[in-house]
Amino acid sequence: MPDKQPEEANPDNVEESGELPEESPISAETTEKASDQNDPPKEMEISSEAMLTEVRKEKEELYDQLLRSTAEFENYRKRIERERRERSALAATDIMLELLAVIDDLERAIHAPAENNAETYRQGVELILRQMLELLRKRDVKPIEALGVDFDPNYHEAVVHEPSTDHKDGEVIEELRRGYTIGGRLLRPSMVKVAKSS
Repeated sequence: MPDKQPEEANPDNVEESGELPEESPISAETTEKASDQNDPPKEMEISSEAMLTEVRKEKEELYDQLLRSTAEFENYRKRIERERRERSALAATDIMLELLAVIDDLERAIHAPAENNAETYRQGVELILRQMLELLRKRDVKPIEALGVDFDPNYHEAVVHEPSTDHKDGEVIEELRRGYTIGGRLLRPSMVKVAKSS
């Protein structure tokens, strides 16, 4: 009589008692290994925290450098502005001292004895005028040539247009107020009378 073949285990079959078949030791070990693989290594966690700490430290250092650079630039800007004001004040002081010398001469002319004749008085005024022109020359202030030249709106201000047969159209025939340049730039235009064809 042949031996009875054992029935194959069917995982879908549940024992009549309602209990699942006992898990084999191999299956439990496999599950534990899979669980260990899903957990991040502790070394990786420590490395991430160290990197985060380093990044925060670098950020604080950069922010500190930014604050220092901003403060240095602000101090530089204030120093340049202060030096500019000091130079302007010094330049103004020099000009005022030179003007005071001219004023001294004017006051002496006003208080001169009445018996001085007109020619002497004129000579005194001419001397003061030369002093003023020299002061302007030293500051690179130069008069604009106007009389007899063609009208130039960049340097001349026409206040009168007068018909003239003796002058060409647009020629400056009279200077009513002298104009000046400073350093090659217009300081004030010449006020002029301009000829126009009749």
